[in-house]
Amino acid sequence: MKTFNYGTDRLTVKVALDIAEGRVRGALDAGTRRRIEASARHVQDIVEGERVVYGINTGFGPLCTTHISKEETTRLQRNLLMSHAVGVGDPIAPKLAKLMLITKAHALAKGYSGVRLRTVERIIFFIESDIIPVVPEQGSVGASGDLAPLSHAFLPLLGLGDVFYKGKRENTAHVLGKVGIAPLDLGPKEGLGLINGTQFMLSHGIMITQKLHNCLEQADINGALMVEALKGSVMPFSEEIHRIRPHKGCLHVAHRMTEMLKGSEIVASHHDCDRVQDPYSLRCIPQVHGASRNAWNHLNELIETELNSVTDNPIVFDADHTVSGGNFHGQPIAMVMDYAALAAAELGNIADRRIYLSMEGKSGIPKLLMESAGLDSGFMILQYTTAALVTENKTLCYPASADSVPTSMGQEDHVSMGSISGRKALKVIQNLERIQAIELLAATQGLEFRRPLKTTDVLEACVDHVRKSVDKSEKDKIYTQDIEQCRQIVANGELVNIVDQYITTP
Repeated sequence: MKTFNYGTDRLTVKVALDIAEGRVRGALDAGTRRRIEASARHVQDIVEGERVVYGINTGFGPLCTTHISKEETTRLQRNLLMSHAVGVGDPIAPKLAKLMLITKAHALAKGYSGVRLRTVERIIFFIESDIIPVVPEQGSVGASGDLAPLSHAFLPLLGLGDVFYKGKRENTAHVLGKVGIAPLDLGPKEGLGLINGTQFMLSHGIMITQKLHNCLEQADINGALMVEALKGSVMPFSEEIHRIRPHKGCLHVAHRMTEMLKGSEIVASHHDCDRVQDPYSLRCIPQVHGASRNAWNHLNELIETELNSVTDNPIVFDADHTVSGGNFHGQPIAMVMDYAALAAAELGNIADRRIYLSMEGKSGIPKLLMESAGLDSGFMILQYTTAALVTENKTLCYPASADSVPTSMGQEDHVSMGSISGRKALKVIQNLERIQAIELLAATQGLEFRRPLKTTDVLEACVDHVRKSVDKSEKDKIYTQDIEQCRQIVANGELVNIVDQYITTP
């Protein structure tokens, strides 16, 4: 198994997910250990000395002018975690909570937080042992870090709160007893180092980055299948027109569409078609899908920057040089996650329009995608579902990062609301996966009416894969299972993996 060195190696979305899913093991190398130990000594020197430093020997937020004695610094940190663990709502998915531990371990291992080596090692032990904190989904405003969710994430270090262990939710103290370890006592600044940071937002950002990329790939596949089902033109995907408006995302999509449709018998059969232009949902696939790809490129860049950043406060450079700043503020990733939600919603919008086109009974395929339409309703109501999902996504596109509610008695007078940006974006993508599942059903059904003509090898392979789970519909039935089967195909990237075997993208 490969090893990732926290604090030293560059963390990426893929590596973070590989650690979370047990494909890569996280560890601390000798240089990182020395760095962490040096940072902890700097904090201890501050405690032993007379200099007042925020969060080490003062209270927090509006209590920053309240001096804390040397004897009370440990109690201060414990109180901090307990008092800030005020999250509400359902627990986030265990994978998200595990990503919080992974991203926090990497940030602390940079050696600017004053957290002791044993504390970082305990976090890594939890990751490797799959002892995952129960973290409520609501309560962070995404400014002074994700204070509430991070407090819940690290209560288990103290033997408090609940964890998921071996598939069950259990009391932390009970689980620690099972694995034979004692709770930790926090040292000076450790509580603040644990809960200051953007790891709740960032963990959502990791999942958004991975899932949105998969949906972008699926959108192109669905689009190509729909072009074939509806006898659309391939001319709008010509490289020559995109070279004179060279947005990277548009060029990327146009290339993929061209490659997937190259050599199609269906395309060859309608060169003399009397339709001058296709509707925008076919003709403008590169422009619309490409714009969402541009958004993803921005998202990926910012999330990977954040993955390798220190978002603690204060930053400890040495015992004589600490800086109280705002690296915990979530705005840099809050805004781009709102942008990602819009990008995902637009993929759903254009997919719904293609689904509607496939129902119209034009281009030589039967109305509502069923020859017996009339007695049978065919695919009519599937489009109702996508219309509902598209509208729900529109309501979720209001940017949370455009809002701010002052907190902490005005000390935190501008907040990012990035936790809400992340949660909303994931919900939009979840809806999008279902829209794409229905589009996949409609597109493969439409292609059945082009037989005996064949599409390209790559698209035929996609259709064959779908047909392993979902048959062509000959008459009305309950479609719930078909939708779920296609949703799983979409969410697991099954067709994306097939397409990757046939085409390459520059």
